[in-house]
Amino acid sequence: MAGAGVGLLILKPQSVRGYPANSAVRLGLLGCGGRGTTVATSMAKNAGARIVALADIFQDQLDKAKVTFDALASSLGYPGPDSHLMFSRLHAYQELANSKDVDAIQISTPPYFHIEHLAAAVAGGKHAYCEKPCGVDVNQTKRALEIAKQANGKVSVDVGFQIRCAPPFVELVKRVQAGAIGKIVSLDSHYYAPAIDYPDRPSSMSKDELRLRNWNWDLTLSGDIVVEQNIHVIDINNWILGSHPISAYATGGRSVLQHFGNNFDNYQVSYTYPDGVHVTMNSKQYGHTKDFDVSERVLGSEGSSESPYSGSLHITGANAWEWQGSGSSAKQSAGFSASGAFSDNLAEADAEKDKSFINSITSGNFHNQIALGVETARSAILARMAARQKRVITWDEMLASGESSKLDFDLKQFA
Repeated sequence: MAGAGVGLLILKPQSVRGYPANSAVRLGLLGCGGRGTTVATSMAKNAGARIVALADIFQDQLDKAKVTFDALASSLGYPGPDSHLMFSRLHAYQELANSKDVDAIQISTPPYFHIEHLAAAVAGGKHAYCEKPCGVDVNQTKRALEIAKQANGKVSVDVGFQIRCAPPFVELVKRVQAGAIGKIVSLDSHYYAPAIDYPDRPSSMSKDELRLRNWNWDLTLSGDIVVEQNIHVIDINNWILGSHPISAYATGGRSVLQHFGNNFDNYQVSYTYPDGVHVTMNSKQYGHTKDFDVSERVLGSEGSSESPYSGSLHITGANAWEWQGSGSSAKQSAGFSASGAFSDNLAEADAEKDKSFINSITSGNFHNQIALGVETARSAILARMAARQKRVITWDEMLASGESSKLDFDLKQFA
């Protein structure tokens, strides 16, 4: 067993799959930014994981995270990440994946790297919690499905669609799918968020490093706002309808933002789903107002449902229903989108998602959510492709495109 800083705390005999029952899962955080830190903290506080290792391409991010997780570990009564489990620079993810002192890896790196990092984790025999999306282009999603075959039954892999674990949403979707609003005719959804800002960077910083650090502004690194952020709404739409779109027409552009980068700051998407169900998804990611407004409204033959992140989550019509305590109409603040510090209808989303992932490891009932993650990623890619090409794109046409994004700079400079 490893030293006190990284060893498992075994409380009961081994489970049927050989994992020490009720021991603390040793988690390594790959990508020490704001969202990564938030999720790893939730894993520790709500699911009993121990954050034993940290990895990031940038040393300053690693150092900052070390302070945070040392303090967290101290508050929970055990040592923080050991110095020999601090991995930096380009190959940090490989060192983390090969470490024998780590059971699971949380992948919170820029989306362009998700699939490469997931492949390394699974090859290293590590359970993985991979943030969305499962690929920023078609070829990456195809590779993800190959990784799913390798992982199946050997390790547990979750994808970061935590809203699927939020109790209000779980109940609403169950009721809608059971026929509470009758036949579904159409669905209107939106994701209105303020701009994502970054701190001022030193003038001496290279253009390539600036892109990596400000990756949310970069089409290749993020997949664009529809793939990196709006994907949560698209996933809820797929979940409600139990399917993916068969075609999309979309518009969008860079209408407000002035900083460097090539992401759109707005999208207007019209999807067609099986059975002729029409779905819209509109989004923005600009401005500095504090309002953050996300919701889906499903229209059926016998009623409708509304499922906002914040406010009254309910069903109207013959089978009227409202989630108790969700009546507030207050909008979330900008920090809600930037850090993922969820509240209101998503208050329990992260905690429930994290517990589900850790329990899948300790129980031996491994998850394999990669195919689900790929379906939603492709649904978002379909919208981006339609908007960028300014025409209707079908699902089959998207898959046949062989779309592949490439970085136009050499990552070896960060080795």
